[in-house]
Amino acid sequence: MELALREALRHNIIVGDGAMGTYLYQMGFPVGISYEELNLLQPDVIIDVHRRYYEAGARLIETNTFSANREKLSKYGLEHDVEAINRAGVELARKAVGNDAYVIGAVGSIRAGRRKNFRTAEIKDDFRQQIEILLDTQIDGLLLESFYDLEEMLLALQMIRKLSPLPVICQFATEGTGVTHDGFTLHEAFLQLQHHGADVVGFNCRSGPNGLLRSLEKVAGVTGLPPYSVFPNAGIPDYVDGRYTYAATPQYFAETAVKFADLGARIIGGCCGTTPEHVAAMAKALAGYVPDGGRLDRLPQTAKSGPAAQTTDLVQPRTGHAAYTVRLTDALPAPKPGAGAAENVTDQPNIIDLVKQRHTVIVELDPPRDLDIDRFMKGAAALKQAHVDALTMADNSLAVTRMSNLALGYLVKERTGLRPLIHIACRDRNMIGTQSHMMGLHALGINHVLAVTGDPARFGDLPGSSSVYDLTSFEIIRMIKQLNEGIAFSGKTLRKKANFIVGAAFNPNVKYLDKAVQRLERKIEAGADYIMTQPVYDSALIEKIYEATKHLSIPIFIGIMPLASGGNASYLHNEVPGIQLSEHVRRRMGDLKGEEGRAMGVQIAKELLETAMKYFNGIYLMTPFLSFEMTAQLTQYVWEKSGRMISTCTH
Repeated sequence: MELALREALRHNIIVGDGAMGTYLYQMGFPVGISYEELNLLQPDVIIDVHRRYYEAGARLIETNTFSANREKLSKYGLEHDVEAINRAGVELARKAVGNDAYVIGAVGSIRAGRRKNFRTAEIKDDFRQQIEILLDTQIDGLLLESFYDLEEMLLALQMIRKLSPLPVICQFATEGTGVTHDGFTLHEAFLQLQHHGADVVGFNCRSGPNGLLRSLEKVAGVTGLPPYSVFPNAGIPDYVDGRYTYAATPQYFAETAVKFADLGARIIGGCCGTTPEHVAAMAKALAGYVPDGGRLDRLPQTAKSGPAAQTTDLVQPRTGHAAYTVRLTDALPAPKPGAGAAENVTDQPNIIDLVKQRHTVIVELDPPRDLDIDRFMKGAAALKQAHVDALTMADNSLAVTRMSNLALGYLVKERTGLRPLIHIACRDRNMIGTQSHMMGLHALGINHVLAVTGDPARFGDLPGSSSVYDLTSFEIIRMIKQLNEGIAFSGKTLRKKANFIVGAAFNPNVKYLDKAVQRLERKIEAGADYIMTQPVYDSALIEKIYEATKHLSIPIFIGIMPLASGGNASYLHNEVPGIQLSEHVRRRMGDLKGEEGRAMGVQIAKELLETAMKYFNGIYLMTPFLSFEMTAQLTQYVWEKSGRMISTCTH
């Protein structure tokens, strides 16, 4: 089968299987157990999952051995069962599928993106143990998946090449940045992997189809590389009431599977959140697809040998990739001492008082993912000039690391006089850290906040970090309001009272709006002062929200985010939890890009604003990709439609 797999990749697209762990989770198996141990405890369940994927059309089946190494299994006291679990994993996959399927031994990263101090010798020993066991079974190849560092990937690949000529698939976990965690461009990393004998290179996990398409586009068309494999997640997971769910549909996977094939992918499957239905849709979409075989003729036949293969044992991490840094020369000048003091935001009416009187606009601007704040501060200044009523900043949304919104909120307040509204996520801080954080906000004179649950850390850009969740969104609202009584989380007196205005999040893009409103009522009971919704892209839904919430006692800020392109619209609708676009909006965005895409996005947002302003005084605008020009334009549109004529001239 070794040569058969390589030969098949020359002429065909091979459909891979989908998720194992998240699918078992959907079947009722809890988080916190070893799914690999089920190879021994409940083999019929694992056989059933493999069979479902095979019957859906998958012809490349991964063994349930992703975390079956000594390091990972030791967390469950299973470090002495490495051999039994791996051998059973191969045997169960073989039993489940026909002779026309390739059974591939799955080997996952040990570091898994964590910065834990793993000794290289220990990693080598753990890899060697698992790889030698798998090679002593009836597998057709090996899959190294969900690796973040090229260095660790090469440790495993070089070990395999010393032991076997079997085909090897090497996949990085990526978010579309184009760089591995140890600082190599994808092109550089793929060349290194090919040099050391990889047959297929590609991506899995961390991102949905949109992110992996971007990653593949960075290397597609580059000559001399092996064929590609892609196993995307089913979008970004949502975490509601203690359960993970994924939004990407089988139809969306069918559409993107063809795009992957057009870019040179020859193995296409699914990762977290995908199901047999996703695989069946991809298999149907790819049936009869004939790949352009020109690039595949360069597929390596066996492990590299000879002097060239011995030139490098391990690559060294690189730093200072200047090509990936963009500096803006039109940064906001540093303020003079006391700048903005004439318009002290603490002396202004709070947004609750404002929204009772007139239309009120809150604009969200994402903190940067790097250390350059020039573009952000320029945006804050432009939005101040547009007379927005508050600038809101998320708290590492989607679990992606960004600059502290507390620090940026202070800079915005001091430099521009604009009111900052800070998101507070339950994910990152325990109760000690949360109270300390709130006390710091109070000291800085920042009193408008939005309490949110926060996306799980395991799905962000640092998957080795932990989600805390000491508090739920309901509890954090109550605790913050307790500070307003001068009482600490511990019950002790604080000697002074805080004056926080606390908002709560609301997702109206759900099947049962009445149940979502009931959840919202609980947040109001906990002490929420106002509500900010997820973006809405349907005028009819805005009317439904009004009817469903008009009995509530606190104001609602309707979320509207202008679309930047057709691709942006597709990504938001299919992969981001809590966002749904109407078919009409998606059709209008089509394949628009660049200025045309942004212009159409603003036009659609204006139409939505016309409806929103009939029913709600509160408007919440979200800025896509720091394109603050779009939300500044929409803010001005609100003022024009409301008759609140404001001059934006400066002298």
